[in-house]
Amino acid sequence: MPALTDEQHAIITSGYEHCLITAVAGSGKTTTLAWRIRHLLEQGHDPERMLILMFNRAARADFNRKLLDITHQTGLALPEIRTYHAMGFRLYKRCIREGYLPPYQGDILRDGEIHYQVWQLSRALVPEELQGELRRGKKEFTETAANFIDWVKSTLSPPEVVFEELGYDDKYRYLIDLFHSFEQWRKGSHRISYADMLYEPVLAIHQNPPLQKLVGNKMDLVMVDEYQDTNEIQHLLLRYIAGDRARVTVVGDPDQTIYEFRGAKPEFILQRFANEFDDPTELTLSYTFRYGHRLALLADHLISHNLGRKDVLCHAHAGTPETRVYHESPNDEADFIVQLVQRAQAAANDTGPATEQPDSGLPASTLGDVAVLVRVWSQSVPIELRLLARQIPYHIDANKGALFTREVEALTALLALAAGDLDGMLQEQRRELFRAILRFPHVGLREGELNDMAQYLAGFSGGWGQLLRNADTSHLKPLPARKISKLGGALGELEHSTLSAAKVIAQYAQATELYEGIRSLAMTHESADERIGTVKGFQRYLASLDVDAPRALAHLRQLKDQANRLGEHDGIHLSTIHRAKGLEWPVVVIPGLQEKYLPYSARQSERDTDLRTHIESERRLLYVGMTRASRALYLLTPASDDPEQAPSRFLGELCLPLCEELGAALSGPDRPETLRLETPVTAIAKRYARREDVGLEGPSIAPAAEASPGIPPSCRPIWAHGRLRHAVFGTGLVKAEDERSFEVAFEDGRRLNFSKKSAHLYFSPA
Repeated sequence: MPALTDEQHAIITSGYEHCLITAVAGSGKTTTLAWRIRHLLEQGHDPERMLILMFNRAARADFNRKLLDITHQTGLALPEIRTYHAMGFRLYKRCIREGYLPPYQGDILRDGEIHYQVWQLSRALVPEELQGELRRGKKEFTETAANFIDWVKSTLSPPEVVFEELGYDDKYRYLIDLFHSFEQWRKGSHRISYADMLYEPVLAIHQNPPLQKLVGNKMDLVMVDEYQDTNEIQHLLLRYIAGDRARVTVVGDPDQTIYEFRGAKPEFILQRFANEFDDPTELTLSYTFRYGHRLALLADHLISHNLGRKDVLCHAHAGTPETRVYHESPNDEADFIVQLVQRAQAAANDTGPATEQPDSGLPASTLGDVAVLVRVWSQSVPIELRLLARQIPYHIDANKGALFTREVEALTALLALAAGDLDGMLQEQRRELFRAILRFPHVGLREGELNDMAQYLAGFSGGWGQLLRNADTSHLKPLPARKISKLGGALGELEHSTLSAAKVIAQYAQATELYEGIRSLAMTHESADERIGTVKGFQRYLASLDVDAPRALAHLRQLKDQANRLGEHDGIHLSTIHRAKGLEWPVVVIPGLQEKYLPYSARQSERDTDLRTHIESERRLLYVGMTRASRALYLLTPASDDPEQAPSRFLGELCLPLCEELGAALSGPDRPETLRLETPVTAIAKRYARREDVGLEGPSIAPAAEASPGIPPSCRPIWAHGRLRHAVFGTGLVKAEDERSFEVAFEDGRRLNFSKKSAHLYFSPA
């Protein structure tokens, strides 16, 4: 057995009982679990009565390799390692054999088959006013509907409840009927989907007590990894398999619960496991082998402000490489990232011994060691375009390339009109560009009418704005007629424009009420914000170029050609924090550490608990993003005087100066028995130092300040203080917020909305 921490040894040799293990990021839990299994096998436990459940095939393969490596010289027979879905599928077949479920036909439904059926149902069920948007956004509509079906099946909630929880606008209520229609088609065709591999057998077991006796109590031990990602149906599957016989071990970190959109909830690992599996032993893996003291302290200070968690302190293990942390406030985040990556390129091209660039914190290694993690995809637009312009290779997840979004494609068509490129185009080419323009924002025509209008405009070589203004709209409803007139005015102003490309887009957005049009058709506030963010990010990039429409268009075509040629060569990673879960890189950059993105200013429900729950979820997301780094972490807050672009409330909670001073002192080769710091000392810092057997002296944080969610309060925007005092209305509680405003419930019963831009003039913390 290799050198192990006391915590790892305690888990490996723990008794035969229910066990709940809280494991911090980078704690070596896979290795610990594999040694635990080896120990149990050596104690004589039957491998055929042991089951290890993993969340996906990649995790299963990784754990299998680790277990084989640890047991390869023992000659021990190994237990079964399965994904949740593979286990569910086995039970599905058992239910068929026992007559509780009908046989299915054919292969498991592929995504393409599901999307085709969903598309056919959508065409029949989507209301008339959305039919044009449906045809234009086929991919978005089908993916949303397919995800809705999966969400219902993973949470076991009625579709009506799921619809309300996801916050869809009432115009999309057809999704409820679509769920029932899809299930009717699927069952009538005797087909099953990937989600049904869990949904059908768990429902059958839940509804049939005799079946519970058939499937339960067959195992002595069940072990589950990444338990913080558990949703309702997975939790029920575990309960039924375990029965009363199996001893269950679950491993996870409630601070890394970030898949709420898949039905995961911290409560499964925080309360429900202990409530439903009698008296589990609770153990901890609190040492990280990934990052050093600075980052560990930073993560501890941040996450300690969540109420829905276990009080576990993450601690850098002795010998863990030191991690440098930088907080920067660049005028242009994309330009800062490019400069950072160019330093990495220079280091990667250095043929000498590996070194670290002075004061950069950037290891001299490959570009693939650098990851830029955004909260939402729209943040990546100016970054990606700047990387393309500088010919810096990159990889972006899920083919989310900025130049291939429908927003950028529509705006590129507009730039072609402003540049005069439409004049000499073939009629068919012009028709396609006008189809894009007429849909952005959508003028409200039916699909056939929109195509006819695009064909009509394409028949002319100029004067398109005047043609739209003069068009006969008497047969149309007032709203489409008004939109067409507005669009005609906008195009008339922009044909052969001498404005800069960025101003072309700004003028067009204002004249056509583009953002209002996007919001009116978006399925959720979040999707509207994402699309608008893409437009604004594209506009910011063009503003940085400061070129007219013809030169911008030539530049964009060159970038698109480069993007099409991106291969498998080494490059930096562009991803969202959600997609980065479970991964790590030497260098991580997190842009947009401001109120708009972290926490994300999505519109909240008015229920009292929702805003706090949302903020805690966003705090966990930042915690996960930060702890992906091993050598250097860059936190970027754009320089801005706009109160609506205020620095993130989480910055105050990080206690950056304290973590830097204490982390540097703990990393030094000759540290004294007592450290005397200049920075105010928190309770978290004192606890951390005690585990290093180091005394800590320094100015103390005032108890009231330390108890409030944010240290120091001056670092937090006014609306981030839950309780406020207004100069006129008195004391109240913040109940909800969005990007521009927040709502306060005052003690006299009034609930009023206030602009974030002017809040500092009237409010103070209560």
